[in-house]
Amino acid sequence: MSELTLIGGLWGLLVLVSLSTYIWRAGGVLIAARIDPTGPLSQWFTCVAYGMLAGLISRIMLMPIGILEQTPLADRLAALGIGFVLFFLFKRQLLPGTLGATAVFLILTTLRAKGVI
Repeated sequence: MSELTLIGGLWGLLVLVSLSTYIWRAGGVLIAARIDPTGPLSQWFTCVAYGMLAGLISRIMLMPIGILEQTPLADRLAALGIGFVLFFLFKRQLLPGTLGATAVFLILTTLRAKGVI
């Protein structure tokens, strides 16, 4: 197979993949204009999404796997608590809560590794 055919085939594949993605996005834009975001179906999907997220966070915090399993539950819960407090103090903005929780967790983990606590 010549190099020119291979390059042409890859560009053609890129165009087809892009078109398939953008067709679905365009369809989503057309449908989204007709969806009532305050309707009961939208509220149900929102509740299900929040419920799944709460379950995932609970699972990660209470029954972690991998390297997180080696950290004490108290450290994970302290970081989570600080993250929630910062989230609400900063008018429900995710970034301060996320950064604060990460910083607390890193500080506690570092202090434990150095034997300070």
